[in-house]
Amino acid sequence: MNLLPKSHKEFSEKDYWNKFFKKRGNKAFEWYGEYLELCGQLHKYIKQKDNILIPGCGNSGLSADLYDVGYVNITNIDVSEIVIKQMKSINAHRMSMKFLCMDATNTTFNNEEFSVVLDKGTLDALMPDDSEETKQSIDKYFSEIKRVLKLGGRFVCISLLQSHILSKLLETFCDKSWMFRVVRCHEAEEKNSENTDGPTLPVFIVIATKFKEMSQQILEVCMAGDKMQRLQTPEELKTYIKSAQDTAFVTNGLAKTTLDDDEVSLDLMQPGTETPRYTIYVVDQKRSQVINKYAVFIVPQGRESEWLFGTPAGRRQLQDSARFGRLVVAVLRRGHKFESLDAVKEELAHAAKMLIPYGFTGQIPFLSLGSDVGRRVKVYEGSSEISGEFVVEDVDVEGATHRRLVFLDNQFLVQSEAKFKTVKRKSKSKLVVDFGHISLYHSFMCVGVELSRTSSPKVAVLGLGGGSLCMFLRKCYDSLRVTAVDLDPVMLNIAKDYFELQIDENLDVQIKDGLDFLKDEVKNGNKYGAVMFDMDSKDRSVGLSCPPQQFLENHVLGDINKILTEDGHFILNLVCRDTQLHESILNAIKRHFKHITTVKLYEEVNEIVFATNSSKSYNNEDFDKAVKELNAAARQKKLVDIRCVDLKDFMQSVIIVS
Repeated sequence: MNLLPKSHKEFSEKDYWNKFFKKRGNKAFEWYGEYLELCGQLHKYIKQKDNILIPGCGNSGLSADLYDVGYVNITNIDVSEIVIKQMKSINAHRMSMKFLCMDATNTTFNNEEFSVVLDKGTLDALMPDDSEETKQSIDKYFSEIKRVLKLGGRFVCISLLQSHILSKLLETFCDKSWMFRVVRCHEAEEKNSENTDGPTLPVFIVIATKFKEMSQQILEVCMAGDKMQRLQTPEELKTYIKSAQDTAFVTNGLAKTTLDDDEVSLDLMQPGTETPRYTIYVVDQKRSQVINKYAVFIVPQGRESEWLFGTPAGRRQLQDSARFGRLVVAVLRRGHKFESLDAVKEELAHAAKMLIPYGFTGQIPFLSLGSDVGRRVKVYEGSSEISGEFVVEDVDVEGATHRRLVFLDNQFLVQSEAKFKTVKRKSKSKLVVDFGHISLYHSFMCVGVELSRTSSPKVAVLGLGGGSLCMFLRKCYDSLRVTAVDLDPVMLNIAKDYFELQIDENLDVQIKDGLDFLKDEVKNGNKYGAVMFDMDSKDRSVGLSCPPQQFLENHVLGDINKILTEDGHFILNLVCRDTQLHESILNAIKRHFKHITTVKLYEEVNEIVFATNSSKSYNNEDFDKAVKELNAAARQKKLVDIRCVDLKDFMQSVIIVS
């Protein structure tokens, strides 16, 4: 039997409600949750001594529940004679509770007769649209509420707050004579989700408190927990409500469907903050090996940039290894404090419930790498005209402290990293940078430097960052002369102050545009055994993260060729997600270099490109020898205990293009 209206206008029609309640009988119809879900909020704003009016009471059991816990001064009204007759019969033993057949837009009560008007879904029923006819009716309804409420009285309205309803509420009650507050009722939403296969919409409680005219308008919102956020304008409140509704729309869809080997992401915000507190990724799969339906994986602070957690492919592997049909990967964002893993679980509990896949029951498993939320300590934050806002931070990874430079316009990418080690000096322990610890892609780039050493002792590195690549080369090879080039003078200071960059006769840093550097070196006739590109791109509109696209134009590649020795090597850190652009980049390099080899890093987005015009082409034997000699040099200088490049991994990744 279909008990829902054919059109939304029927919500406000008397005949519809008479038919509805006649069909429904004595069974209560709770639109927005029952007393148990609502009482936590209602008891904050309604006292037992209050004289309460419930307009549009329907056959809800809310007034009976309130009565039974001590709220005995309750008057219920409804436009439906049938429901009033039913409710009088049902509540005959509740002697002091009244049920009157009355139109809420035209009541016969005295002025200031009630201290509370409690509306549970009535406004939503009376205002199915924002037509002029509806607005006139709602103006009468609100006028009655204002008239019958005492000074200090509260209009408590439980609503879904569709945009036209919220706008009307704000238009009516958001002035200096009313304190206007909106609280989200998560308990009611969760109860609704258990009882329906349809979408679960956010449920809100509006509390408009009547005052004498105040010095300023008071407007507040609480979207989670108990903390109220003071707002300045009605538009801010509309933004909060719409955000919650939009998120619910997405999560409702995710709860009923499967992404089929895809993922979506959502940011979770705290009221009053400008940056997300969490980013969550929802990963689904339909595979025969799935044995668990659902779990939430919490990524400790500082681990979010790792391949396993920071890339779609990594998150897919994480899901595959745990064999979950749906895995929610939760990333803890910087700029926030997280007390404990248990506290994070508690905060994420509601979001986790909203994302439960269809058919899942039971307790939600929360997984992580350990028993804590990790550590992220901000060492320095700053901004530059070129790099924008950035942060230097220390994080703990597998028991060791790592210092990282992160550009905040791309927060999940570590721009530069150094690992600290403990050394003893004069019987005192001190943390210093471990120059032997470099990223995997940097170590692969150094293989190209080893190939070029017989050609020239000079290497140019375009892109300084924290200086870890340059310092490794300087420490590994006594005879090597490294010239680093960076456009941003702030980065040089960061590298020296926080990453222990040491400038001397073996390591020079030039602050200039890399394109100008190449031109000047051509003009001056300088030659290098290797030219290395390790620059990120600020242009997010193309699928190229490294290097900036202008550094791969024909005239630039020509300049690189001119400053390389006869057997010199161009070594490029390439991060390109656009397959067509990737092909065009390799074709451009082919026009200037006879021999090209690529090394695609497993579990990384980086690809290292080696290019040369040497008379000798690239071959596996030379790469094998270069890796072994690089590892030997690093061991000799005590930069590593065993190796900095795994020979097997490198050789398996080598693709000789031409």
